[in-house]
Amino acid sequence: MTVTQALLHDHVVRRIARARPDLAAWRDLSTVDGLSAVEAEIAAVSDTAVVAVVGGFDLVEWVRGTVAFAASLSDVDAWRRSFTKTLFLAGNPARLTDRFAFKHVAGRLAWTDLAPADAHLPLRQLLRAFVGERELDVPGDVVIDLPGPPGRRRVLHVAGAMPVARAMVHLNHLLVEAVFDGVLAPGDRLTVRRVPRLIGVTGPFDALRVGVDPASPGRLHALMALTEEVSGA
Repeated sequence: MTVTQALLHDHVVRRIARARPDLAAWRDLSTVDGLSAVEAEIAAVSDTAVVAVVGGFDLVEWVRGTVAFAASLSDVDAWRRSFTKTLFLAGNPARLTDRFAFKHVAGRLAWTDLAPADAHLPLRQLLRAFVGERELDVPGDVVIDLPGPPGRRRVLHVAGAMPVARAMVHLNHLLVEAVFDGVLAPGDRLTVRRVPRLIGVTGPFDALRVGVDPASPGRLHALMALTEEVSGA
């Protein structure tokens, strides 16, 4: 299995259908423009959201914390319907825990529980949006042992260069949805690997993060992919 436009298109359609079957049944999902329009509609009407407070970004810390947070949740249907909407704010969780309730705290990172977006307004008014302009640094293969009983070995392929703030958004959606889908779990060993592009990466793909190709708006491209580790690769 290789990355093709058909595979990427099918992935986006399935993601929409899983999150919002009501919209998928009545919207044109046959074109990239149609997919983008439905995704924009979901973003506009999404109510359930999570706030992530970020005191600083470290790839290993972020991946471990995100997986642990996602695994701690039980009823996630409403967040699924909001396409796992997450707001990233810059702040020090240690200075906020006496005023705000967090679902999960991991060092310099903290996540609120799922709630209507308005419920997070006091926190959003206090803190500014997290701005990570430096490029995501992936120095060779970064091996991350997710806390928990030893599990499977996975590879997270990250295509090309991107700023930290953008990478956090894509990592968040891919990791959280992978946990919900049961293809990533605490205890797994995850190797993060930078690749120029995902065209040469072969599947099967346990999870994909897909966007519109900025160089060709009528086409899709894969930003990240989760695969099983192949022995000797």
